[in-house]
Amino acid sequence: MEGNVPFVLLGPFLSILLTQRSCITKRTEIDIDFRMVLAIEWCIFWRKEVEQRPTLKSRFIPIRVPIRVKLSIAMTFIIWLTILILSFVILARQREQLYQQTFKTGKVSLNYFANNANIPLLNDDILRLNQLIKEASSVEGIRYAVIVDHQQIIKAHTDHTKIGTLLPAFGNPEDLNQDGNVTYFHYTLASGSHVLILSRPVTFKDKVLGTVHVGVSLDFIEDLIRKESHFILILSFFIVLLGISIAILLGIGFSRPISKLVFAAKEIGKGNFRYKIKMVRKDEFGDLATAFNYMAEELWKKFLIQKSFGRYVSPEVVEMILSQPEETWLRGTRSEASIFFADIRGFTAYSETRDPEEVVEALNEYFEITTQFILKYGGYVDKLIGDAVLGVFGVPIYHNDHAERAVRAAIDMQNELLQQSAKNKNPFLSKIGVGIHSGVVVSGNLGSQLKMEYTVIGDSVNVASRLNNLAGPGEIIISEHLYEMVNNIVTVKALPPQKIKGRSELIQAFQVIGLKERGR
Repeated sequence: MEGNVPFVLLGPFLSILLTQRSCITKRTEIDIDFRMVLAIEWCIFWRKEVEQRPTLKSRFIPIRVPIRVKLSIAMTFIIWLTILILSFVILARQREQLYQQTFKTGKVSLNYFANNANIPLLNDDILRLNQLIKEASSVEGIRYAVIVDHQQIIKAHTDHTKIGTLLPAFGNPEDLNQDGNVTYFHYTLASGSHVLILSRPVTFKDKVLGTVHVGVSLDFIEDLIRKESHFILILSFFIVLLGISIAILLGIGFSRPISKLVFAAKEIGKGNFRYKIKMVRKDEFGDLATAFNYMAEELWKKFLIQKSFGRYVSPEVVEMILSQPEETWLRGTRSEASIFFADIRGFTAYSETRDPEEVVEALNEYFEITTQFILKYGGYVDKLIGDAVLGVFGVPIYHNDHAERAVRAAIDMQNELLQQSAKNKNPFLSKIGVGIHSGVVVSGNLGSQLKMEYTVIGDSVNVASRLNNLAGPGEIIISEHLYEMVNNIVTVKALPPQKIKGRSELIQAFQVIGLKERGR
């Protein structure tokens, strides 16, 4: 309805404009058109305002209700509903049983009067008839008893003052019923009391001498039902309190382990895989806690593998391997890559004159810097061979600029090594030679069932190793093929054609001087 307001408003606007148009003829069509545009723009603005008004649903803020409160409400509702249904059924059955008992009591008294009143009534023995009424009227629940003759003259009555008077007619009897020769119906006395009136003729040798009327109170039934209702209400109150207490205990029993699981999930989300749920229960929550702890342990193991593997390959390679452990990268595949070799010039001679601890410390500093820049540019460390580092760019994750990545990693690495050498007095860092070559390699898992290794093999690896042998301390030597791929970003110095082991022909090599200005 709100969305239609602007269109409703549009009618009056247009009517005003047309009226002004007919009354003021001197105004131009342009003026009229301008007013119409203003009216339409106002309607559009009003429509947007109505649409942007917050709806009732958007104003509603969901309230967080604890599970123990939900259980308490649910159990209270179930208990009340159960008690209400049971009370209705039980009280209805009890009312019916009391009514039947009342009817039976009245019928017994009525039959007693009718069977013993025929002779006294025939002899008009008023004293005997009233003595008969007095004996039966002492029965609990009987409000009155009357014996009348065939002319409806009262011969006996529980109220002696009415003897000899004419029995008044029962006006508007309720639920008039017949049970054999007994007529009964509900009646409300002048005092407001509700009674069940039973009537039966008094006969002698099939001759009707008169009628007996007995009024049995029905109010005690309602009083008894009312008392029972109050008792049920009080009992229900205590049962509901007990149910709420049980519901709260159950809610706490549910909410505490759930809270522990929620907290544990948050800890796992923060990376705290060593967090354990301490919960000893012989139920589903205990099973869930055990499963959760198992999950955390497995995540911890995966994290350790990822962290350890990440020391050798780039994070993106780790993600690929962990997400696709059975994919083709594990098998032997041919692809183009850039092979990066680095080692220390004069390492053997140096290590022979130094303590092993000193050599290991110096090597670790060199390996730290080397692997840092290989990983930084998206390569991975294939292996450490003595003082040599073999890095690969382009597998298992292929990059179009793998050659450029390898060269940039080498240049930045050499700069960092020189800085750290002057700073830390580590002679290794200034004596690193690097050889890089791009070509086709075969990459995949090599080894046996007991020992596997992901690596690259092929002639390109051998060429990179030979180029590394040509590099002096602090130098970077690249092959001609790789230079053709990066000649737009580096400045080089061509070396004389070199003879390398395993090749009959000479190869052209280049020494990298640095990056071109525009390539930075």
